[in-house]
Order: sequence, then C-alpha cells, then structure tokens
Amino acid sequence: MFIKSVFLNFSSIFFQIFQQLRKIYLNSPIYNNKISRIDDKTIIYKPSQNILNSLIKFDKKKYNIEDFSLNAVWTNNTNLNSKNFKNLHSFFWLFTLDLKSSQKITQNVIYNWIEENDKYKQHIWDLDVLSKRIIAWISNSKLTYENAETDYRLKFNSIIKKQTNHLISEIKRSRKLDDKMIGSTAIILVGLTYGDNYYLRFGIDLLKQLLNFSLDDSNFPKSRNLRQLVFYLKHLIVIRELLKESQTNIPDFLDETVFYLGKSYNLLCASRKNGMLFNGNFGNSNKEFDDYLRFHKYKFKDDLNEAGGYIVFKNKKSSLEIDIGKVPEKKFSKDYQAGLFSFEFSYLGEKVITNSGYFQDYKHQLNIISKSTATHSTLIINNTSSVKFERDNNGHMLAARNFKFFNKEIMNEKDFWFVKASHDAYNKTYGVIHERRLKYFHEDFRLEGCDKLIKTKNFKSKNFEIRFHLLPEINLTKLINNQSILIESKNAGWKFICKNYKIDIETGLYFGIKNKFLENKNILITGLLNSEEQDILWEISKI
Repeated sequence: MFIKSVFLNFSSIFFQIFQQLRKIYLNSPIYNNKISRIDDKTIIYKPSQNILNSLIKFDKKKYNIEDFSLNAVWTNNTNLNSKNFKNLHSFFWLFTLDLKSSQKITQNVIYNWIEENDKYKQHIWDLDVLSKRIIAWISNSKLTYENAETDYRLKFNSIIKKQTNHLISEIKRSRKLDDKMIGSTAIILVGLTYGDNYYLRFGIDLLKQLLNFSLDDSNFPKSRNLRQLVFYLKHLIVIRELLKESQTNIPDFLDETVFYLGKSYNLLCASRKNGMLFNGNFGNSNKEFDDYLRFHKYKFKDDLNEAGGYIVFKNKKSSLEIDIGKVPEKKFSKDYQAGLFSFEFSYLGEKVITNSGYFQDYKHQLNIISKSTATHSTLIINNTSSVKFERDNNGHMLAARNFKFFNKEIMNEKDFWFVKASHDAYNKTYGVIHERRLKYFHEDFRLEGCDKLIKTKNFKSKNFEIRFHLLPEINLTKLINNQSILIESKNAGWKFICKNYKIDIETGLYFGIKNKFLENKNILITGLLNSEEQDILWEISKI
C-alpha cells in the first residue's frame, strides 16, 4: 500500500510538471512556427448553411451586425463568465445574424480578432471553442469571406489553417469525446472547403477512431447517455451532408453508424414532448432535430423494442420505458445514474411516472444526489444506491461497481406489454436478488408491477423502499384505506394500489430541467427484508 501511494504521488507530480512544460511549449515561438506552416490554397467549397442547422440553437429573431459593439471586446473581455467567454470566442453568434448585415463590419470584427489572437492563447484556443469558431467562420462565408479585400482573405485563410494545425496537433491528447467529435467535424469541413486531402483524411480517420472507441458492438454510445446519442447523430449527419454536397465519397462506416444510431434515436428520442430521464438526460425536446431530419429526408425505423439497454413499448396513447442496461465502463460513466430497473410511463404524451432527471453541473452537490438510486422509480435497499461512485481527478463521479443481469424476458403482444429481468447489484452487500416484472394492458390502461426480493446466503435484514416519482405539477391524494393513492395528471386520473405493504407520499426533488430543481411528490412503498422471498405487488390503473 505504501509503495502504491508513493507511486501515485510521483505520477501526479510528474504529470503536473509535464503539463507546465507543455504550456510553455504551446506559447513558444517554436510551436507558433510549427502550426504556421500553411499552403496558399483558397476556398473552393462553401457549405449550405442549412446543413449546419442541427448544431445551432437558433434565435428566431435575426440581428444585424450593426446592433453589436464587438470591435473593442477582444481586448476587454476579462470580466465575462466562462460560458459567455466561450460563446463570444466560438463565433456561433454569427448564425443569429441577418444575411443583410454588413459584410464589411463583420469582416472587420474578425480581422480585429485575428490581430489580437493569431497566436495560441489557452482558453481562446481551447479545442471546443476553436472547432466551433472554424465551423462558424466557414459556414457564414457569405458574411465572413465574400467580397473581402485580398489582405483580409489571406489572413482569414491563414488563421483557419493555423487553428486547424493546432487542432490536429492537440486533439488526440484530449479525453473529452464531445471535443473530439466537434474537432473531427471542423477538420473535415476545412479539408472540404480548401480541397485539402490531408485535412480531410485526418478528420475522417480521427472520426473513425472515435467511433470505434466510444460505440459498442451495436453502434450505441458506451456511456448509454441519450444526449450523447443525439449529439453524435447530429454531427455525423452534418458530416455526411457536407461530404454529399461537396460530391466527396461517403465512407461506409459513416453510413453504417448513421443507420444504427438513427434507429436508436427513433426508438428512444424522436417525436417526444419530453425526453426520457435516464443516465444523464434531462427533459429536452428534440423537435428541431426531428424537423431537420425530415427536411434532409432522413427516415429511421426502429424494428425492435430495445436499444442501448433500454426497453421501449409505445402505441398511440401509451408508452413504457425501462432501463435494464449494464453499468458503463468506468471511463464512460461520468453521467451515469444508478437507476437499475427504473421505468417511466406516459399517457397521451404526458408522464404519469417519471424519474427525477439529472443535475448536469458535476461540481454541484446536487449532481451526486441526482445520480442516486433514490431519484429513480425503482427499488433501493438500506438507503444505498445500487451502484457505488468514486470521484476522479477532474471531479466527476464515476461508477465503480458492476453487476449481472439475468432472467430477461420481453413480450410485445397485441393486448399487453411485458418485461421481466433480475439483477444482483444488492447481492454482495445485502444478499438480495431483485427481480422486477411489469405488465401493461392496453385496453384497460392498467400497469401491474411486481418487485420480487430473492434471498441468498449473504442475506441481511434491512429496510427497503420503492419509489415512484411524479412530475412537479401532478397532485396526489392518499385514501383513508391506506392502500390507495389518487394521481391527478393533466390528461387523466389514476389510482395507485399496494395492499400488502405500507404506502405513503413524500416530497422529493425533480431535475428534469437542465441544472435546476423543483419540488415534486413521490409515492413510496416501504418495508423490511425478511428471510423469505417477498413479492411486492402494486398496480397503476386509469380511473
């Protein structure tokens, strides 16, 4: 143990020294000369702006560049917070400009930026900011490049390639998958724009390596994160459309990945008023992306009820989703939530039962709270989450314990849906196997549930809780028989019944809005583990 501790301390010190030396090198004339080696190729392809629409959060109102006072801001932006600083230097605000804006003023703003920032500066040249800046400058070439003077065009072409050289030099060092995806997009775009085969090949090879590393055998993100699924699909379709428009060969691996990610997207994310609240997701709608897919004539069909460890049943009136997937590998688990067998149930597009969602800011104490099993509609034993988390050097809470699934059964019949599965996440600690069965009858609008607790040789008698989370706007009323609770949602009334165990109403926290929380109400079943098998039966039916 002592030797291991000394080794870790030595490694940490060595890493810090290396990082400091790296910073000195990046700010040196030697590095500046290295990334300044560029050719004299000029722009030969200008992408249609609608191809980039899926990456942009559009403000419906368009602005004129004359409405902004930007020329002085490059030398006076130290008071900006991190988010506004990145937004400013990424230049994605160019997408909000009316095309009738002054080309001369727009180009003057960029010229002044180049004069101030043409050498590496740490935060201004961060990979995500730099990649977005390249994409924004090239994609808005009608304002940023057309009808420009020769001197400006030379500076513009030079700084684009210089930034791309830096991106190529540094991107493989990054551990942030999203940065690698944005960076790949930017490098490929530069390759197409300037007809540069080196940039194009590098970007496509980098993209292929990223997908091989971060997607599983079914082409689903290893993180099991739905936001990453959407993020990847958006960028891959943008890259595909850029290649198609520029009449460049589309690699087979890109077509294949778009196909499988698209099927998963259609099952899990498309045409939903609110997103499913599993594993790092919050209640965001993908309507704009759905519209984008239709505009570009992408049609995906989901022919199965399962993708990425999520089981989904849906018809015109109801939907039922359950998480029976494995814990991601530790390195992919920074947004994972311990929601084994948690489920969500909706009627006419409104959630009757939900999970609590995710608090994304990993530096906030609510982040680890939102990761706990207690914030999911499932079983928790002794107030302990089914998965243990450990904090890494960057402050992220990573999953540190895995488990086994078995007895999986799925049925999608004419009159009902059925799913059953077991896991042993509580076996080592408490000697309990958890089996959950859910059966939904379409015509009766009735969901029957059974949580079976199977005891093993490690059994310890502890308390258990089963929670059913509800949206903040839903009202609950406990009936005097202490066996029933009325649920008043927007579209219908429901009755929750559990006859053999104590049920109650408690106040909880809802994280379905990004980095915010609201109070909500939960239905709670409580009891004590005993040495016999226990079947906790409950039912939710429309009234």
